[in-house]
Amino acid sequence: QVQLVESGGGLVQPGGSLRLSCAASGSIFRIDHMDWHRQAPGKQRELVATISIVNSTHYADSVKGRFTISRDNAKNTVYLQMNSLKPEDTAVYYCYVDLWEYISADYSRRRNQKYWGQGTQVTVSS
Repeated sequence: QVQLVESGGGLVQPGGSLRLSCAASGSIFRIDHMDWHRQAPGKQRELVATISIVNSTHYADSVKGRFTISRDNAKNTVYLQMNSLKPEDTAVYYCYVDLWEYISADYSRRRNQKYWGQGTQVTVSS
């Protein structure tokens, strides 16, 4: 089993910055792509940014130039640096990880699995 722990959300004024973190722990063989999604009240969950195993990134148009996704493979952690925050960025932010995990005690068997973090609230308001 793998656990994801998110941190870094909070209340910030428009124009401010926040940095989200999502750390994966457990019997991890390899992490492929890592994403950040968000869900605002009354709206569908949407993809914000994604980063591949070779650090190729993709951003939603609404956050391009303001948000930066990065990863630390040694720590199995993905980050989202959010600058120039706007009220419309207010949402619960979720990390999503596509990985391979060990499923046997001798580490001879693996499986692909996807995990969601528990979510962290980001509120942008004056």
